[in-house]
Amino acid sequence: METKRYTVKQIAAAAADIKQGELIAFPTETVYGLGADATNPEAVKKVYAAKGRPSDNPLIVHVASVETVARYAATLSPKFKQLVEAFWPGSLTIILPLKPNALASVVTGGLKTAAFRMPDNQVTLDLIQAAGVPLVGPSANTSGKPSPTTANHVLHDLSGKIAGVLDDGPTGIGLESTVIDLSVATPVILRPGVVTQEAIERVIGPIIADHHQVGASEIPKAPGMKYKHYAPNAQVYIIDQPAQFNEAIQWATEQNVPFGVMAVDDILTNQTTVRFKDQFSLGDSVVSASRHLFDGLRYFDLNPEVKIILVQGFTMVGVGVAYMNRLEKSAGQKHFQ
Repeated sequence: METKRYTVKQIAAAAADIKQGELIAFPTETVYGLGADATNPEAVKKVYAAKGRPSDNPLIVHVASVETVARYAATLSPKFKQLVEAFWPGSLTIILPLKPNALASVVTGGLKTAAFRMPDNQVTLDLIQAAGVPLVGPSANTSGKPSPTTANHVLHDLSGKIAGVLDDGPTGIGLESTVIDLSVATPVILRPGVVTQEAIERVIGPIIADHHQVGASEIPKAPGMKYKHYAPNAQVYIIDQPAQFNEAIQWATEQNVPFGVMAVDDILTNQTTVRFKDQFSLGDSVVSASRHLFDGLRYFDLNPEVKIILVQGFTMVGVGVAYMNRLEKSAGQKHFQ
């Protein structure tokens, strides 16, 4: 299969592929998603096959209107409406109880809930409207690899496996959406993102920040809770304090394998002797680091001789919670000691 690269002027052609049951990767403000007609179980099955994704890992349903959510959700609570008013379109995914048989089990992972999001990207909102159906949209990558933030990342993993990618340039946020579960008595954040616990609580009151991994026999309610995620080929080590970088670089040098460093500019420029294979700038703050984390991990994936990546950690406050959630998973929880 030849994977086409659609421009933003070719939305109608991309939507026609969706209507035919094909897979089209689409841009959002967070990462690129792998789109299929959420009402077509056979098309959705192709998503799992293309990604190599476990079948009990539920998919987020992307919509262009709240009215679409109302077709499938059992009820739209006042808290849902408050969150939509505050954060949609945007990087907040909301889990809701479903009407009986509203969506196929291949979308929900066999659960009686589904996750919904309205992305803050006009190109994809136009694609959804042109297709006339909601789209499932897991990250458009091989399952377990760093999420894609450009069309080139998508093609690196999925060229020849999907019909096309709708190219709208680099994503703006770079980390997947926050996922909040409204199907329980007290709302729970199941995946942190740039919409923080504090921001949500200002809108709907106290919630629980769970962020847990589920057990081997459990079905996850949200992506990223059960299986290996965001991992490049090289082993990632988290450097918790900037003062540790000199020691970490010395240790990596002694391993006698090519290694890389991902850190903010101040740390990179303070390394007077470049003793490592390569470096990748995370910018100047945790916000820019969050935007470029997956870019950096994929940068080193394209440099396969690199065996170790030293990556700067940040305090788990605000967007730092989401950044560290992704980084710890990419590192398999390995911190430099």
